Amino acid sequence: MSKQSSKPTHADQNPEALATFAATARNDGNRPKDHPERANEETKPIPADPKAKDEAARQVLRAGVEHAPERAQAAVKAVPDRTRSGQ
Repeated sequence: MSKQSSKPTHADQNPEALATFAATARNDGNRPKDHPERANEETKPIPADPKAKDEAARQVLRAGVEHAPERAQAAVKAVPDRTRSGQ
């Protein structure tokens, strides 16, 4: 019996969600035709510490309630850019 790797490949994954949303927003609300259904090297999920993402989200929400956009911006910069704005 052969042992298969449990590590997912790009083809097994969905593209980074925020990258998809950003690409759609830049295309007048329509998903670009060239945006892949499955992840590839350019759209694969971006690794990030879940605790860091949770903490950034908490700080952004708190900053919104407290009307402190500069603190929200700082929290966002603490985690990887998930919109892939260069694409």
